[in-house]
Amino acid sequence: MKPYRDTLQSRGIVQSMSRKGNCYDNSVMENFFGIMKSEFLHLKEFESIELFNLELEKYITYYNMKRLKAT
Repeated sequence: MKPYRDTLQSRGIVQSMSRKGNCYDNSVMENFFGIMKSEFLHLKEFESIELFNLELEKYITYYNMKRLKAT
């Protein structure tokens, strides 16, 4: 949407987009967020934003260093 693009540009944010109908640049992040939601976010309740941030850092370390992956 043009108003959204204009808002991003006015704030100095560079929008990351591929051509229409080409979603491959998002597939890696979409996959990560889906896994993160099912393995981390939906399984816990957090008492504060600070605790959430600490636990999220731990999860990302686990995801990158210890979690078994097929690829």
